[in-house]
Amino acid sequence: MENAVPHASLLAVCRVHALIGDSGMMGTTAIDKRPIKGPVAVGEWGVYGDVQADRKYHGGHSKAVYAYAQEDADFWAAKLSRDVPAGLFGENLRTSGVDVSGAVIGERWRIGDTLVLEVASPREPCGTFKRRMKETAWVSRFTAEGRPGAYLRVVVPGEIAAGDEMVVFDVPDHGVTVARWFQAATAADAAALLAEHESGRHPLVPEMRTALDAAIKAGR
Repeated sequence: MENAVPHASLLAVCRVHALIGDSGMMGTTAIDKRPIKGPVAVGEWGVYGDVQADRKYHGGHSKAVYAYAQEDADFWAAKLSRDVPAGLFGENLRTSGVDVSGAVIGERWRIGDTLVLEVASPREPCGTFKRRMKETAWVSRFTAEGRPGAYLRVVVPGEIAAGDEMVVFDVPDHGVTVARWFQAATAADAAALLAEHESGRHPLVPEMRTALDAAIKAGR
């Protein structure tokens, strides 16, 4: 079932501008994403021309695309008293009218004529993100607010551009959202996700399988 969210659209498509030096273990980072002009292809590995420096924790089929909502960016702009332009958080997609952090894990989005993405997992803030923002205790602040944005896998490749319409469809019934899992990965929610996974309706990415197994074991 499709949910044509009124006025939901893609504000910007971003990809790496340049690799920059970083004091972390990799010594470099591709977090410097910036908006690009015109249409661009998105395949199973993400936005054409984009790269990741640390492929152990970023990129791949499970985290091909990272999306962040303008509404959440506006929240942070007010909190930080600074602009939060598209790409600052390392996102590939800046959206409007879609509750990205409130998206149900497993729901699907259609952007433009053909691209179909599936919400896979929340973004986990890291030291690179903290250094990018130059904000005290950034990881804990970002976590506490529960606005992580979402990693998505590519279901159907396609071409997209800023201004494209976004449609949310095929939303799972379990109700576990990106933000809810990010803030409190409970055993009950893990069991609900696992049941959906085992039904074959909305299979989880490997990273989520590992996380929910841990939550079930912890019995929270």
